[in-house]
Amino acid sequence: MSEALKPGLSVTQRVEIDPDRTISFMGEDCRVYSTPKLLYDIEIACRDLLLEHVETGKDSVGTRVELDHVGATLLGMWVEITVTLVDINGPAVGFEFSARDSVEVVARGKHNRYVVDVEKTVQRLKNKLVKANAASTG
Repeated sequence: MSEALKPGLSVTQRVEIDPDRTISFMGEDCRVYSTPKLLYDIEIACRDLLLEHVETGKDSVGTRVELDHVGATLLGMWVEITVTLVDINGPAVGFEFSARDSVEVVARGKHNRYVVDVEKTVQRLKNKLVKANAASTG
């Protein structure tokens, strides 16, 4: 990882809340940002920040999430997700995050990621698939 990757590093990404990011079970007039899509967008913001500072051939995977989804954001609104790097322990990194729409804070929490070598991870996953296939046919 680069020397520039240090606690305190932060980025904010704006996300437009489109139909694919919403739930519909409150009715079409009350479609709101779903928690799983919010979590996905948080993970992407953290990953994007890391990718700016890791070597070619490295990426990161999520390992833990603590998420309080405290406000509803309606279809057509936007959310700004701010992620801040708070801890680095070798390849393990920790973030704090918040998300707000034009009215209120809608989420806050923590997210941990682990920086991995892509090639080694792909090989490990392929080996696991072989074992899973053998177990299902055996």
